[in-house]
This record gives sequence, structure tokens and C-alpha cells, in this order.
Amino acid sequence: MVFSSFTFVFVFLPFVLGLYFVAPRPLKNTVLVVASVFFYAWGAPEFVALFLVSTSVDYGLALLLSRYPDGSARRRAVLWSSIVLNTGLLLYFKYANFFVAQFREVLQWLSVQPPGWENIALPIGISFFTFHKISYIVDVYRGTSKPARSFIDYILYISLFPQLIAGPIIRYHEIDAQLVGRTVCGSDLYEGMRRFILGLSRKVLLANPMGAVADNVFQVSPEALTTPYAWIGALAYAFQIYFDFSGYSDMAIGLARMFGFRFPENFDRPYVASSFTEFWRRWHMSLSRWMRDYLYVPLGGNRGGTLLTYRNLWIVFLLSGLWHGANWTFIVWGLYHGLFLVFDRTSLGASFARLPYVIKRAITFVLVCFGWVLFRSDTLTGAGRFIQIMLCPWTAGEQAGTISRSSIISDYGILVFMVCAVFCVFLETQRVLSSTRKVVERCPSTVSDLVGALLLLSLFVLSMVMIGSGSYSPFIYFQF
Repeated sequence: MVFSSFTFVFVFLPFVLGLYFVAPRPLKNTVLVVASVFFYAWGAPEFVALFLVSTSVDYGLALLLSRYPDGSARRRAVLWSSIVLNTGLLLYFKYANFFVAQFREVLQWLSVQPPGWENIALPIGISFFTFHKISYIVDVYRGTSKPARSFIDYILYISLFPQLIAGPIIRYHEIDAQLVGRTVCGSDLYEGMRRFILGLSRKVLLANPMGAVADNVFQVSPEALTTPYAWIGALAYAFQIYFDFSGYSDMAIGLARMFGFRFPENFDRPYVASSFTEFWRRWHMSLSRWMRDYLYVPLGGNRGGTLLTYRNLWIVFLLSGLWHGANWTFIVWGLYHGLFLVFDRTSLGASFARLPYVIKRAITFVLVCFGWVLFRSDTLTGAGRFIQIMLCPWTAGEQAGTISRSSIISDYGILVFMVCAVFCVFLETQRVLSSTRKVVERCPSTVSDLVGALLLLSLFVLSMVMIGSGSYSPFIYFQF
């Protein structure tokens, strides 16, 4: 069940909201737990038992952890037991197929018949709920948070359906107080619905059409691909992944708000960044903060000198690439970003930082787009050939120019492409929203409220029309 579906919008969400508000306060968390487990079971019923058992074990380990004094060997042993359990499950389900495939290739190269292997299915959302469980046990170990008041509170933190499948990655100490006591008023419901509709429209009206264009381009054989279409495909995918994932984050934040939870922001106009360091302060901010606090800092951060700092950055982004997927393209994508984060800290990076802002921003955006080609491609060879065509028109294949424009991008696609370009590249969205808000605030409150409600209603109706007329299009980050 995806947020951008009739089943979720018109059946699941209204039913859960109604049940939540009529339930007495002591049962509200239980209602959300049942709804969240049902939400997960809808998409992956075969993994519900694994999810519930592993979550229960972590809850017990956290209680055991709190019984031992700080710094004791037993306390550290309990912590590492939880970390090993969670990372072990993640490694098995997400990476076993990849490592076995690499091993089989080595055996074939040695002319040895590889053993049989049946691919392992990937539990949806395992990357996200694994990070949630690790942050919980580490927070309890560090004393940042106390263990959850009850098992219901803990499993609600892990399973809360707005963030269960694709984040944002919420640390336990950010919402522990909200798990115990929260209220929902009319303004929370309105703000939650507003944020949900804005995220829905980003996904349906912008990300999906750009995804269709990107799919068309990346399906073209290298022999027929031309430089203009390669750039269109790379830019379309850059727009798709941004509006898809930021749209999902907006929907998750809005849904959580309807139930009284305040989630931190996950995106802040990443394509206005003028360096890779700034890009990661704006893109998937919850992942960036998690990697910093639970990986980069424990590795030593920038406390061990220049070379160790560079090493730590490379390790963090190598693991970030692996976290996104079990493929060499993701590994190289992580190392690619690590390279430019190291570059930002060098003397050359300092010289780059003195360039005019427009130039820095343009160069950073183009380099990020090259990274997205790696992220989108199935193989390193395919990504390399795609980027070669982007940079060197004379290397296009013999069939270049044989594909028609209509098979790549429709007239509607061109319109959406231009809208995405305006808001991502040429305009700073925050300034547009601030200017619009100032104009609206000059109007009488009843008029501004009516105009805002009509705009939201229009976006919602248009999104529903597009959902009804289009095909199923899951969120990109569901695969992670």
C-alpha cells in the first residue's frame, strides 16, 4: 500500500484517523501499532513475523542494557549484541544475493561450476527500520534516552506507518516524549493534510512524469542515444528522485502531524547547494545526521587529523552507498560523493569556495547529476557509457538520431520538465513561497484561508485524477 493510492487515501487513512480519535487516550498508541503492522503486512505479509520478533528482541536487550552500570563489559556486550543482530539481518537479506553473485562469477572465471542459489527476497523498509532500532539501542546506551515506557511505545516508534517503509529516519530521543503524551488539535489536522497534499502533488504531478522520461531515456541502447537526450534523461532523473523522495517525506511528516507527532524536516532545497558538503546538509538530512552521529563521530570524526578525517568520510559514504543498494553502481556512487566531500576540505576546495556563487552552484548541480546517472544505471559499464555520451557528442553510436522525440518525452512531459527546472535550478523555492505568503497575508484572513484551501483542493483533485489515469508507480526509496 503506497500513500499515493486510492486505497490508502480513501480507505486506510480515514478509517485509522476515525478509530484513533474515538479511542480512549490509553489505547491510542495501540490503535496506531495495529494499523502500522497491518500497513506493513499489506505489502510484505511474509516478513511480519521477522519484523515483530526482531523488534521484540531489541526491546528486551534495551531493558537488559539499562540494568548494567555505565562502562561495564556486560553493558557493552548487550549493545553489540543488538548491533550485530540488526546489521546481520540487514546484511543477509539485502546483500547475500549480491555477494553470492560475485562469488559465483569468480568460480565461473576459474572454470568451477558454482553451487545452486535461490535468491532471497528483500523485506520492504529493512534499511530504515534497522537504522531506527540501532539508534534506539545506542541512545539508551549513551544515556541520551531512557528505555521506552512500554513495549507498545517502543514498537510504535519502530513501526509507525508514516516513516516505516522509507523514512525519514527518526531518532528515538526526537519523539520519545511524543510517544508518551501528545495532543492533536484542528490546526494539526489542517497542517498535516496540507503537507500531505503538497507531498502527494510532488510525487504524482512532478516525480511520476519525470520518471517516465528518465525510464524512456535509460532504456535507449547506447548506439541510439544522443547527447541531448542523455542530458534530458539525467536531468529528468535528478528531478524525479528529488520530487519523489521529498514528496514522500512531506507526506510522512504530514501524516505524522495528523496523529500529533512532529517529525524533523528531511529536505531543504538541495539543488541550490554550492558544494557537496552543503548538498548533504540539505539532501536526506535525517540520513546525513544518522551517519554523522552513529558512524562518522564514533569512527573519530575530524579529531584524528587530516588523513584520518578523509578516511572516515570515505568509510561513511562507502557504507552510505552500500546502504542504498547491493550493486557496484551504489558503491561507486558513495565513493564518488566521498571524493567530493574530501575535495571540499582540501586547498583546492577552499579555492573552489571563492568562486562566484552561481558558478559553484552550477558545477555542483552538474556533478550531482553525474552521480545520479551512477545511481540510476544497472551497471558501471552502462553508467560510464551514458556519461561519456553526455560529455562527448562525437562518441555517439551509429544509430544516434534514429529515436523520435515523442518516444522520449511528450508535450506534457516538456511542460513538467520546465516546471521542475524552474523550481529546482533557476528559482529558490523558499523565496517564492515567502513572497507568496506575504501577498496572501495582506488579504483578509478569511480570503487567504479560502484561497489556500481552494489551491490545496485543486492540487488534491488533480493528483487523484492523475492517479486514476496512470499506472502504479512506487516510491523510489521503497527498494532500499
